[in-house]
Amino acid sequence: MKTNRIIFYASTGLLTLLMLFSVSQYFFNHEVIQGAFTSFGYPTYLIYPYGIIKLLGIVAFWFFRGKFLNEWAYAGFFFAFILAFFAHYMIGDGDQMGALVALILLIVSYIYSKKIG
Repeated sequence: MKTNRIIFYASTGLLTLLMLFSVSQYFFNHEVIQGAFTSFGYPTYLIYPYGIIKLLGIVAFWFFRGKFLNEWAYAGFFFAFILAFFAHYMIGDGDQMGALVALILLIVSYIYSKKIG
């Protein structure tokens, strides 16, 4: 049981750090993110709302464990990471590994959140 908790908190903590880094880039390095969104063909007006939604997802991970909102946060991040992986892969910029690492951390976090439930 203690090992399950350690794995859950480690994976969720690392995922949180990765998401906080991502959100900080959205808010404080806007020009670079704007260029990335443009190269993906995404509208740039989505940058700030997407950053806010990522922050809300992190809050749901930590403060709404085992609740409906938590499940939606996991699902939202799952689809976001899958789409990010393929977006980076399709344009060939080589940045898809960040999305893959995030996806692995997300899956581990989800599995162990159910085990410590």
